Amino acid sequence: MALKLKVYTIFPEIFPGFLGFSLTGRALEEGIWSLETVNIRDYAFDKHGSVDDTPCGGGAGMIMRPDVLGAAIKANHQGGRIIYMSPRGVPLTQALAQQLSQEERLVILCGHYEGVDQRAIDICGFEELSIGDYVLTGGELAAMVTVDALLRFVPGVLGSEESAVEESFSEGLLEYPQYTRPAVFEGREVPEVLLSGHHENINKWRRRMAEDITRERRPDLKNDD
Repeated sequence: MALKLKVYTIFPEIFPGFLGFSLTGRALEEGIWSLETVNIRDYAFDKHGSVDDTPCGGGAGMIMRPDVLGAAIKANHQGGRIIYMSPRGVPLTQALAQQLSQEERLVILCGHYEGVDQRAIDICGFEELSIGDYVLTGGELAAMVTVDALLRFVPGVLGSEESAVEESFSEGLLEYPQYTRPAVFEGREVPEVLLSGHHENINKWRRRMAEDITRERRPDLKNDD
């Protein structure tokens, strides 16, 4: 069954963005996943399409109003897991991306300004999800990154179903070095084992390289092997 994605945003024209290209774009055209955008401004209560207001208690920036957002959700929600892209959310991981890929319906809210009124988050039951410890001007790019990561696990999106299994983080390890032709480039040769045709030795070499790189660059990643 095709993944049905619905995105709430004040900039619907941004989508599908880079998701409309390459493998994800082809999968979109083939109906492997679908995309619907909801313009939150369409549910504003004034002629200016205002969706935000000043924060209670003072402070810089503006906050997205719960009544406007609530009206948008009420008019369009058809079920599914609902996510709000937020710097304070749980980190997006490979495992979580794979979990999200198994949803039939997925709803993503792209916040803007200084955030969203907490009441809208609580009442609608949004899960908060972060793509990293930094702040963006809006949630649209974060939403696209999340969707790109999870689509790699949707059957039919990748050319090889093994690709999503063998890449970085799938086993708590960073990916091993990759090589292609020519066999020699500016005096540097492809490791001999990769040209040997001995699959067991190749797998052992790749595993060892992945472990070494992970130990050097990301010792925080846990691997039980």
